[in-house]
Amino acid sequence: TTILVVLALASPVRADGRPNIVFLMTDDQTSFSLGCYGNKDVKTPNIDALAEAGVTFDHHYNTTAICMASRASVMTGMYEFKTGCNFDHGPLLHDHWELSYPMLLRKVGYSTAFAGKFGFEVKRPDETTPTLPESEFDRWGGGPGQTFYQTAKNKSMAKYAKDYPHSSRSYGAFGRDFIRDAAKSGKPICLSISFKAPHKPDEPDPMFNDVYAGAKFTKPANFGREHGEHFSRQSREGRQYERFVSWGYRDHYDEVMATYHQLVYGVDVAVGMIREALVEAGVEKNTVIIFTSDNGYFCGAHGYGSKVLPYEEASRVPLIVVDPRHSSAGKKLRSSALTANVDFAPTILGLAGLKPTSNMDGKSLLPLLDDPAGLIHDSVMLINVWGPQACHSLSVVTCNWKYIYWPYAVKDFEPTEELYDLARDRVELKNEAKNPAARETLNRMRETYDNAVSSWKRYAVPYNNYQPYGEYFDRSKTWKPPERRNRRQDSPND
Repeated sequence: TTILVVLALASPVRADGRPNIVFLMTDDQTSFSLGCYGNKDVKTPNIDALAEAGVTFDHHYNTTAICMASRASVMTGMYEFKTGCNFDHGPLLHDHWELSYPMLLRKVGYSTAFAGKFGFEVKRPDETTPTLPESEFDRWGGGPGQTFYQTAKNKSMAKYAKDYPHSSRSYGAFGRDFIRDAAKSGKPICLSISFKAPHKPDEPDPMFNDVYAGAKFTKPANFGREHGEHFSRQSREGRQYERFVSWGYRDHYDEVMATYHQLVYGVDVAVGMIREALVEAGVEKNTVIIFTSDNGYFCGAHGYGSKVLPYEEASRVPLIVVDPRHSSAGKKLRSSALTANVDFAPTILGLAGLKPTSNMDGKSLLPLLDDPAGLIHDSVMLINVWGPQACHSLSVVTCNWKYIYWPYAVKDFEPTEELYDLARDRVELKNEAKNPAARETLNRMRETYDNAVSSWKRYAVPYNNYQPYGEYFDRSKTWKPPERRNRRQDSPND
């Protein structure tokens, strides 16, 4: 299916008047891994400095909490059922890739670069096998699948292996070099770096072994199995549940978290390298930096490990936007507005003077720099159609509430609703779905959810097994499992 859109300039722009854009994304980073999000046990000085220089967002979600689908949504500004891209489903089609922010910015004169874990492949009409879009960037340091922590194993980054043997710092060096070289050209740049860290298996940079040696970490208020007993049985059917034990959160919390935070520390050092390079190139005052993660991580919250599920720790992630040209710069502002990963493409296009394309579901974040107390979304969808069918769910979240629907109903399972008052219960300790006092809110959130299902039915791509979920998630329908299909895709391996 070919999507026809008009790429329209919001206003006439000149190359020397457009900002440089640096988009930094980690992998599996929970919000509570940063000092600027309230963790006093960690050391993240460079990322915290971003928060001091820009606007920090406290209500930011990935619409799918797994890397492949999330990254496709980041690039295209579309929900997963419109990208048609995830593990167990299929790659991104090239007509969607053509409308991604790197492609659109390159067409209007930006010099583009990508390094790190790309996360998905692109299928072109004349090819039988999807590939990475290496040739469609001006500089490439990306890799297939999960990539490696050892720089030498990442083919496109091998030249950095001697000086930067761990991938996190190698990506900092890649960014430094691209910024230095591009600044000489006079063209605006769009640099996108996708760190592997802190994704498992754990391989932190040994240069930082002393940072958390012997450290103790405060457990979150919802840590442990006793704080997940009110969750649906469906949510326990995936590997997220057993990994609370097998990955050591139950019995070796401090050791596991020391490794996790050491990986984040390596990213923090790379962020410092990139900011220093901007200063050295003399472009720091005209460069917008966006920092985020592709999904969150449970880290033992509610007695779960890993991600995928629609709960806060897995789906809500850090977001910091620094625009040194803006009046918000240097004021340590925070925004409680509801935002999502589908907002990045419209935002980046807006920075370049372009309007979002008509296919995009996201909204530009730029109005929130003007008014951090403002709103750009009434609700956002949270999607999971990967893994065991029992875990497949659709959710809607607003600024104050979250509604989750679990349709799986075979054996002795029943469809399950969960409702959380995020304004009062951010750690999701009480399911309000059966609370008579929340009945009006439940009905309102059901209506929001039903509208989301209607959108799915209307806009889901007609391939990669997405349309059947429109019926599967319909609360009024008799449960019927979507057909499972075997596809050649890299395993999430997390």
